[in-house]
Amino acid sequence: MKQHFDIVVVGAGPAGLNAAQAAAREGATVAVLDDNPRAGGQIWRQGPGHPPQVPLQGLLAVLKTQTNVTLLPSTRVIAPLSPRGLLLESAEHGGVSISYDRLILATGARERLLPFAGWTLPGVTGAGALQALIKGGMPVRGERIVIAGSGPLLIAALATARAAGGRVLAVVEQASAFEVARFGASLLGEPAKLRQAFTMTRGFAGVRYWTGSIVRKAHGDGRVERVTIRRGEHESTLDCDRIACGYGLVPNITLAQALGCAITEAGEIVVDDEQRTSVDGVLAAGECTGVGGAELAGVEGEIAGLAASGVSANRTALQAQRARWRRFARRVETAFALQTAARTPPDDATLLCRCEDVSFGEVRAYPDWREAKLHTRCGMGACQGRICGAAASLYLGWQAAAPRPPFSPAQIGTLMAISEEPLPAE
Repeated sequence: MKQHFDIVVVGAGPAGLNAAQAAAREGATVAVLDDNPRAGGQIWRQGPGHPPQVPLQGLLAVLKTQTNVTLLPSTRVIAPLSPRGLLLESAEHGGVSISYDRLILATGARERLLPFAGWTLPGVTGAGALQALIKGGMPVRGERIVIAGSGPLLIAALATARAAGGRVLAVVEQASAFEVARFGASLLGEPAKLRQAFTMTRGFAGVRYWTGSIVRKAHGDGRVERVTIRRGEHESTLDCDRIACGYGLVPNITLAQALGCAITEAGEIVVDDEQRTSVDGVLAAGECTGVGGAELAGVEGEIAGLAASGVSANRTALQAQRARWRRFARRVETAFALQTAARTPPDDATLLCRCEDVSFGEVRAYPDWREAKLHTRCGMGACQGRICGAAASLYLGWQAAAPRPPFSPAQIGTLMAISEEPLPAE
């Protein structure tokens, strides 16, 4: 199966869906692919008992009326193909190759997980992962939950867990009380965000909100039973059934790197005012160009869709919105920047790579990611270093090696198709 589209959008979150809508409105044939079975990305994730949110409903309703849009759910990019093609694996169709005139990367971001003693116990997840699991149908009613890490994602996880009947004991934020308070005060300039924050937290009624604090250790026999939290110079232990711990987000740039797009030192795809990358015919929008929330992602997606379709209309209003939400994103980044305690590596016995059971003590002897990988298999498991690579980058200053296809585990039949298609020159 091989198809050609004017524009292919990778990612069906706010950026990707807005890009698709804008491009299709101008008459382009558009394919939107996403590895989830339902559109929405992480921020608008659907699931049993979690119907599409209002913004997502509106976008999907419009896209369904646009006959030049093809949605490809449960579809992953396995490898880029030349010229201007992608090898995909679809749950419905198996191996598929498609070609395009323009490509829009709306690959979003993933959660940053920072290891701590006991983080591999059943019952420990990321904060965003807890949201995804609940929306996917995992029951948490009556469970005692501790949510930890940093950033607005903790508040979103709190709201989701509460709505599902979970008993959230504490939200453990690594940022200082001063920075959190200053950020809260800045929301006075964004009334909609302030209302959203208050609705999610309910004023933190019945919940400990500990700033300047981090999770040090999860305890339990076979699964989580307790958590030790470092609060300044003191430690507190809480009995709990689940720990959800995430330290912000990391842009997903695997495909962009493989295509040769320029990447900033912060790990974001470099784009110009039209959301164009350094590679001809490739644009990018949303969290992969810098974490900034749904509003920013949506505006960037619309700009990318219009640019990809060749429209030369005035985009002053859209650019003004983008500037506004980028300023808000910078405030979030400043307020929740990781402090010394969060940046301090755990002890040598703590696992860094849980796929291959490699501890910090085993990798410290090596100067970089490549050497550690060669000698310990660190980063060679199912996640291909996406989790341990981010942790090693933060703790040890290592730069992860450029990704190589296949980017995800794939069927033999799909991989055989690579030999029948040209790969991009390195």
